[in-house]
Amino acid sequence: MLHTVNKSPFERNALESCLRLAKKGSAIILFEDGVYGAMAGTAKSDMVASRTGDYEFYVLGPDLAARGIAEDQIIGGVKVVDYGGFVDLAADKGTVQSWL
Repeated sequence: MLHTVNKSPFERNALESCLRLAKKGSAIILFEDGVYGAMAGTAKSDMVASRTGDYEFYVLGPDLAARGIAEDQIIGGVKVVDYGGFVDLAADKGTVQSWL
């Protein structure tokens, strides 16, 4: 299953809920303001960094760029994908769960 999170973890608890309820081995993509959850060195970084062994984490590169976030600021183990990669993930996983 692919889980999508588009809300900032500093404003909503969508990412926390996703991590609490998603099955291990699921893929999680962070996009729009959700990309802030992929940043290293923040108050929310450990929430993602400690779970990179449980989930496949992805972040949408164009949304990073739109927010002025460089790829070298991303937590290790989080893969950057483009729009085509996002579509491929959705197609490969078959089922998509959006966390709002």
